[in-house]
Amino acid sequence: MPTPTPTPPTDEPPGGESRPSAVIATQPNGAFAASAAPAGKPSPPSVSVMRSRPWIAFAFLMPALLLLGALVVYPILYSIFRSTLDASGSSFIGLGNYVEVFTDDNILTAFKNNIIWVIVVPSVCTALGLIFAVLTERVRWGTAFKLIIFMPMAISMLASGIIFRLVYEQDPKQGVANAVWVGVHDTFAESSAWPGARPRPNSELAKSAGGDFTTKSAVSGSGPANLALVGVPPKDAAGAAEAKTAPAGKAGAVTGTVWLDFAPGGTGKPDVIDKKEKALSGVKVEAVKGGKVVGTAKSAADGTFSLPADADGAKLRLPASNFAAPYNGIDWLGSTLVTPSIIGSYIWMWAGFAMVLIAAGLAGVPRELLEAARVDGANEWQVFRKITVPVLAPVLGVVVVTLMINVLKIFDLVYIIAPSASQNDANVLALQLYLSSFGAGSNQGVGSAIAVILLLLVLPVMVVNIRRLRRESRR
Repeated sequence: MPTPTPTPPTDEPPGGESRPSAVIATQPNGAFAASAAPAGKPSPPSVSVMRSRPWIAFAFLMPALLLLGALVVYPILYSIFRSTLDASGSSFIGLGNYVEVFTDDNILTAFKNNIIWVIVVPSVCTALGLIFAVLTERVRWGTAFKLIIFMPMAISMLASGIIFRLVYEQDPKQGVANAVWVGVHDTFAESSAWPGARPRPNSELAKSAGGDFTTKSAVSGSGPANLALVGVPPKDAAGAAEAKTAPAGKAGAVTGTVWLDFAPGGTGKPDVIDKKEKALSGVKVEAVKGGKVVGTAKSAADGTFSLPADADGAKLRLPASNFAAPYNGIDWLGSTLVTPSIIGSYIWMWAGFAMVLIAAGLAGVPRELLEAARVDGANEWQVFRKITVPVLAPVLGVVVVTLMINVLKIFDLVYIIAPSASQNDANVLALQLYLSSFGAGSNQGVGSAIAVILLLLVLPVMVVNIRRLRRESRR
């Protein structure tokens, strides 16, 4: 009877999944010998589409290459070529346009302002964004605050320029900045009572040193000293009370009236208090004797004033502060402050951008690291300086580089906010490019040279940014 051949053992798990097993060989004596399974063949190396079917890759890339060439490469090459031609574009002048760029005062001012923009704006925006992002993490209404700070990013440069052109208006009745500034100034400084008021020519009052008005002769307590003024618009004095003749002073006191010596219709007499003539209240009156002030008074609502008996025999002086023009605020868009003012409007727009990016990076900072530092005894400033800022360094770099590229191309705000009188003082390269190419001179050779210089200024920043992105991708 033949001996049954044993079934070779299988290496199959209970679940039914087969596993690679050794090959079982039957020996002549019925024993089994295991031999290792032959190693699997290595899979063939993958071949990229560019090598196997380059025409497919080329077909997909062609539209992008055409757009890139038409919108980027061609303008760059043509600008370089055009920068070597004269204003008409008919004659080759080599580097002549570049010589003009570095010798023209307006263009040099644009270079200087661009340097200020590149240094100030990225640093201030990044610092404010970092502060806002860190502080809003600890308040309940942080989300609402971030929304308010980021909201200006939704406004176009054109709209922002129009807004801040109104904000920086010189007239405090129109410009918000000067309205606030004048309000603060007038709170701590005494404002003039009747700006523009002055005595009649050849009257008893005459102009003295410092813009004051002083009587030509001394006064006495025997009768009122009437001080007539003109030069106040009737509409400004429309709400004032009617002027009254001051009563005689008691115990030698000197009295008088300060009034607007103008009657409606011109029916009044000079230096006489006529009916319906308006009192000038709040006017400061000083009695001066021997170069010293011996008495001071202010005119009442009806224009009358009273000085002590020491004023008898003194001259009356109306200080210039009574008639000085009202404080009109700061000339924000003048030649001195126009660039800082425009930078302020740009920071108002882009501080929210920096805050949002930094807040996103801050959300990824390990909280365990911060808590460990606090447990070790570090205060909040040390945690911020030693841990938060170093961890956020890559994000801060992104913000700074982005803003640097952006401010090198700034044009809209400067063109809209700066008035024509101070546009040269606020000039930047992008604005000068436009003015040189399409302004009064219409020299597109110089404009193309400025464009090439702007490209050369942006390239190093872009190279730094690309290298940083590559380093980040390798991590």
